[in-house]
Amino acid sequence: MGLKVLPLDIRAPDEIERAFGAMVKGRAEALIVLPQPVTTSNQQQIVELAAKNRLPGMYPFADDVDAGGLMAYGPSRADLWRRGAVYVDKILKGRKPEDLPVEQPKKFELVINLKTAKQIGVTIPPNVLARADRVIK
Repeated sequence: MGLKVLPLDIRAPDEIERAFGAMVKGRAEALIVLPQPVTTSNQQQIVELAAKNRLPGMYPFADDVDAGGLMAYGPSRADLWRRGAVYVDKILKGRKPEDLPVEQPKKFELVINLKTAKQIGVTIPPNVLARADRVIK
């Protein structure tokens, strides 16, 4: 039988604790946090509740892992900001926004926090650690 994963389905900050309660009651073994304004602006609370409930979490950005989340795989925010700056430069130089192509993220990163793994009792396999772009020890 596979790992029981439940998404952290919240739409407002006051739903965060209730969502974690439902995950614990549902015996979730892990959680996936999606990039949305409510999760981004309440990052620390989510990371702390995940640790408190010993839920390994997959987050969308490396800064979630820097804040104490277990792991993240997603586009590099720094690269997204750099690409955005290129677009701003083109627009300021006279290009029309509608003439610029839509771009997909080009750089993705896998970041793992071994301190969090130890805290919640999770072992990260060596082959996964070898693939990580950054490991927090």
